[in-house]
Amino acid sequence: MTSVRRSIGAATLAFCLAAPAWAGAPTDQARQYTDQVLTVLQDPALKETERRAAVRKVAIEIFDVSETARRALALHWQSRTPAEREEFIQLFADLLESTYISKIGLYGGERLTYVSESIDGDFAVVRAKIMRRQGAEVPVEARMFHRTGRWYIYDITVEGISLINNYRSQFNRIIRASSYEELVRRLRTQRDEFLKTR
Repeated sequence: MTSVRRSIGAATLAFCLAAPAWAGAPTDQARQYTDQVLTVLQDPALKETERRAAVRKVAIEIFDVSETARRALALHWQSRTPAEREEFIQLFADLLESTYISKIGLYGGERLTYVSESIDGDFAVVRAKIMRRQGAEVPVEARMFHRTGRWYIYDITVEGISLINNYRSQFNRIIRASSYEELVRRLRTQRDEFLKTR
C-alpha cells in the first residue's frame, strides 16, 4: 500500500510540477497550476512550512477535494448528514496533505510528458508519462471535470491504480468491519499526528 501511495503521490506532484507539451483546455489549466507551484518551489525566501502551505493552496485550486472525497466514500456518502459530509471533506483534505503534499521535498525532478487528452462534455482525461531518471516510462492519467469555467482534477491514475479506488477500498473495508464513526476516528487521529509534526 505504501508503494501505491508513493507512486500516486509522485504522479500528483508531477502533474503539479511538470512542464506540459500537449496543449488543450484541461492541459492548459494544468500548465497554469504548474507555473504557480514552480514559483513557490523556487522562492528562496519561503520557509518549509510556508512552502508547504503555498503548495497546498495551489493543490486546492487544481483538485476538487469535495468531488474526490465524495467518490472515495462512494455508497456511504448518501447516508451522511450535511455536517458529516463537511467534516469528512476536511478530514480527507488533511489526509491528502499528510500523504502527498507534505512529501513535496521528495520530488526528484521527474519529467512529465503530456501525451493526449480526451474531452466528453464536462469531463476530460489528460494522459501523460512520467519519465524516470532510469529511463522507465510510467503511464499516468488525470481525470478532470469542468465547473464554473475551470477544469479540476478529481482523480489520478498511475499504471492503472486510481487514487479514488485506492481510498474507496480502504474506507469501505473499515466501515464494513467497524463503522463510519471508526473511519472518522482514524482520520482524526492521523490528522492530529500529522499536525504535531508540522
